Amino acid sequence: MRERAANHGSRRAREFEAFVAGAAGRLLHAATLLTAETDEANDEAQRLLTAALAHTYAEWDRLRGEDPYDHARQELATRFARTAWRHHHRARGGVLARLSPQERLVLVLRLYEGVAEEQTAALLGLPAERVRAICTRAMAAMRSGGRPERPRPTAARTGEVAP
Repeated sequence: MRERAANHGSRRAREFEAFVAGAAGRLLHAATLLTAETDEANDEAQRLLTAALAHTYAEWDRLRGEDPYDHARQELATRFARTAWRHHHRARGGVLARLSPQERLVLVLRLYEGVAEEQTAALLGLPAERVRAICTRAMAAMRSGGRPERPRPTAARTGEVAP
């Protein structure tokens, strides 16, 4: 009985190691984008990834039939969302540093990871329209090089007469 359990544990460890060897680089880059750190100084991203991978390993036996990458990515996004307030106030100089944590999360999931709008909405507990609006606003901010201004009321919307 012990031998069978040892074989199972050994096989499980090999499978997980193979998964990490193939997926850790992309997941670390996603975590680095989320935390708005640079590739050279991404301690927070590494901690975030380590926690997500530890949780994925703990769930490994229950993932049969599921994509472990999807599970690890979801865990990474969920952990980031739970701790995002810590990341918002510390400028780190990463490529997405000018965006809010929510904007970074939506952009990374939608554009970098290619997660469908509906899946992103379900993962974040938001309506799809809200995810679309956040993504559009974040892309505009990245194109403009800064935070987009909130639209100002036009004369037609305020009822004023234009000069």
